[in-house]
Amino acid sequence: MNLPSKVKIVDVGPRDGLQNEKGEVPASVKIELVHRLQDAGLTEIEVTSFVSPKWVPQMADNAEVMAGIRRKPGVRYSVLTPNLKGFEAALLSKPDEIVVFAAASEAFSQRNINCSIEESIERFRAVAEAAHANNIYVRGAISCAVGCPYEGEVSTERVEMVARLLKGIGVQHVGVADTIGVGTPLKVQRAMEATLKHYNINDVSGHFHDTYGQALGNTLACLQMGVWQYDASSAGLGGCPYAKGATGNVATEDVVYMLQGMGIETGIDLDKLVDAGKFISDFLGRKPNSRAATALLNKRAG
Repeated sequence: MNLPSKVKIVDVGPRDGLQNEKGEVPASVKIELVHRLQDAGLTEIEVTSFVSPKWVPQMADNAEVMAGIRRKPGVRYSVLTPNLKGFEAALLSKPDEIVVFAAASEAFSQRNINCSIEESIERFRAVAEAAHANNIYVRGAISCAVGCPYEGEVSTERVEMVARLLKGIGVQHVGVADTIGVGTPLKVQRAMEATLKHYNINDVSGHFHDTYGQALGNTLACLQMGVWQYDASSAGLGGCPYAKGATGNVATEDVVYMLQGMGIETGIDLDKLVDAGKFISDFLGRKPNSRAATALLNKRAG
């Protein structure tokens, strides 16, 4: 096993986690969540997205949230920008990194952003060029890398194609995303192998949803390949508006608990992380969707 000694986690809770919430989450609460995450030791936080409020109303306060953050040295704040208009709006808020995403499924691409995979990549070309011109790092994600709600299984050839196209437009890092959480360890490893044909091991990450309870197993399978960067969401927040039944991202608390138990360094204070997840869960009026957080909170109460 080629286990890394250190793992970097991007907490996507403030963006990917909260974008589906039906009730309004005020900017002040989102800002407080970001502050709590960075105080817990997170150095990579996906804060918001610059998309049309018509499609994702929960992110309409993007500029207010970015302006309200107390920026901490050594922390990278990223935002999702699906098109040039979004990028231009995001630029005013000075993100350290922008994120674009392309599906490995034609049906998902059509339903999600109303265009083919190749058309979506061409849209992102202008975004990537503008980001590079402004010295902003470009991260990409291959969504539906192992399964699609409309097409079912997704081939590794399709994943490899998307990785190649993203590399071709200047995307510097790519995440292999199991958007609907149907992946199992070997499938996820194959999707990661396809991506590694075009990206270095230091420029890939895993993004696993936990719909079928496979996210930690999938994380472990990629750790065994030497992959050392992962997306996770505090309190297991999230889902996917275009994927019926998909639950949240893997909980950051669960990933950190597993990594600490394996002697892998994360730089994250688990107790403070649990507090951050409890803060947002209390606001949303439900329990954290994290087994580790639940166990640690029960232990505290006991």
